[in-house]
Parts: sequence; structure tokens; C-alpha cells
Amino acid sequence: MTKNILIAPLAALLAPLLAVSPLTAINAQEPPKQQFPSPNAIVDAAPASDWKTVAARDLLVMDLIPDAKGEPRRVIIQLMPPPFSQGWIGNIRKLAAAKFWDGTSINRVQDNYVVQWGDAGYDNPESGETEQKALPEGLVEVPESEYQVTDPSQGPINKAMMAATNSVFVAQGDAPEPNFLFDDYADIAFFDQGWPIAQEFDSQWPIHCYGAVGVGRNLSPDTGTGAELYTVIGHAPRHLDRNIAVVGRIIEGIEHFSSLPRGKGQLGFYADPKKRVPIRSIRLGTALPDAEQPRFEYLDTESEAFARYADARANRRDPFFVKPAGGADICNIPVPVRRMKTE
Repeated sequence: MTKNILIAPLAALLAPLLAVSPLTAINAQEPPKQQFPSPNAIVDAAPASDWKTVAARDLLVMDLIPDAKGEPRRVIIQLMPPPFSQGWIGNIRKLAAAKFWDGTSINRVQDNYVVQWGDAGYDNPESGETEQKALPEGLVEVPESEYQVTDPSQGPINKAMMAATNSVFVAQGDAPEPNFLFDDYADIAFFDQGWPIAQEFDSQWPIHCYGAVGVGRNLSPDTGTGAELYTVIGHAPRHLDRNIAVVGRIIEGIEHFSSLPRGKGQLGFYADPKKRVPIRSIRLGTALPDAEQPRFEYLDTESEAFARYADARANRRDPFFVKPAGGADICNIPVPVRRMKTE
């Protein structure tokens, strides 16, 4: 009895289809699946008006010694905008102006984690160094409270409004709506001024994604001066959020870090001083001659092009992919940054 109840509706549904002639059936074939552009194609097609300039004063230009083949190794770091981490960034500007990093080195390369640079004698018992390089005057001590920005106006009601206003990532076609505004490490995660930011209740903080630059420190309550810096070269270590200051991100040249031999000492420090990579200089972009100043721009994270790009990252529908994921971790939506075209 149950089988007949199930079969009868199915037969009723199939009857009209079975009555269709073979020729009609061929002509009624479904249209080919709609083709969706890849994330890179969306970025390439973004209009010039959707790109924002990165000021040279907000860039650090880091030059390592040339590689074994004599090729130059330059890394460009973009500093965080206000209101985040500004105490440390003020110190970093002073350190760069004082040429503190000239003659220091990359001292730590830990696989799937970080690359760290600065004074080899800092918090590195395996270095054999007995002295630390003198810091310039005028550096400030930044409290731990500055790891995040607290704004009482951003209560739970405004948080919900923020989630709504930032939900510009609308899925195309019949794919599921992406849900990457909801975060495993915070209430929500979103983009602000081109940067990935997390929020919980009335506090916001920058996120440790791949390429993020942070400040090395000793045990709490030490927060670091900015003289010791690191960058993420592995899976996003989100457990560091709100525990260490994020001060920037690498926008060009990270391959000069990620390709380095891993340190064999504790935490990836180089036990052999010969393994350290010397740093020639680190300068603010504005310290270079005008013709040599780096000029970059990023895709406006409030633009329509970025919304489509983020959706495409969360729902890959280009030919290689079989099943759209329906969501993405915010660190898997890297903000596109490119060199500005010269006339």
C-alpha cells in the first residue's frame, strides 16, 4: 500500500514528460549552465573608480641583501590606518626614521607560522648575542588595552545594524548566501578601510591573516615597542588576535620571507648566525626620492566590484569547481592590492 502511494504521484508527474515527442525533448534541453567570472576576472574588470590609493607615508620599504643569484629582495609593508594600533605604529615610524633596522636581520622562520626580524639579541637565547641594539629615544609604552578599540556606541543593536549594512556579499544565482560575516573568533568579521576586522560587543580589532605584520613581545604585561616585527607565513593564527598588536600587512614581496629556510632552533630561531638574512634598510615610503616612492592602490571594500569578488571567493562557480562552498573565512578573501599604473 505504501509503495503504491509513493508511485502514483510520481507517475502523474512523469506522464506529461513521457508524452513529449523525441524531437520536442531534444529542443527542450536545458540551456547551458551560466558561466560566472573568477575572482581574478572580477578584479581585473573593476573600474578605476573602485580603487583607492595607499599613501606613501603609510608604506614601509624593506630591503634585504640580494639573494644567492644577486637578485634584489624588496618587501613592501602597508601600515594599519587609525584607530587601530596607532601607538606601536608611531614607534615604528620613529624606528624607521632612526634607521634602527639597518644591519639587523631575519632571525626566526617557523614553518606554517611566522617570520620574525629585528635585533638578533632580542628574546633569542640561542643567538649567542649578549647585547641588544639601543633603541631610539621617544618610543612610547603601549598598554595591552590598545590591542582592540572599544567604542561604547557599538552595542549589540548597532552590531546587528553593522552586520546588515556589511552584508553586501549577495550570492549570485541559486547558490547559498555566503555567511562569512559570522566568525569563529568573534561575533562578526568585516572589512573596514580595506582591512579585515573582527568585532565582539563594543570592541573591534585587526585580524591575523596571511601576510599580517605584528609586534614581537615578551611575556605580559610587555607589549613590545615595534622594534621586533613578524609576519604570518602560514594558516591564519587567529589565536594571536587581541594578544599581540597587528600593525600592518605585506602587500608585495612576501615570497622573500615564505621561501626562506626554516630555523632549526626553538620556535624556528636560527641557531647558526650564518643562517640569518641581513636587512639593508627599512624606510618609510616618503623617505625615498619622489620618483622611487612606491605607489599602490587597493580595491575599495565598499565597492560593488569588491562585493562581487568576495561572493566569488565564497562561492567558486568558475569551471574548475564542482560545488560552491557557500561561505568563506574572512582570511580567505584577501583584499586585492596592486601597483598603480604609471603614465
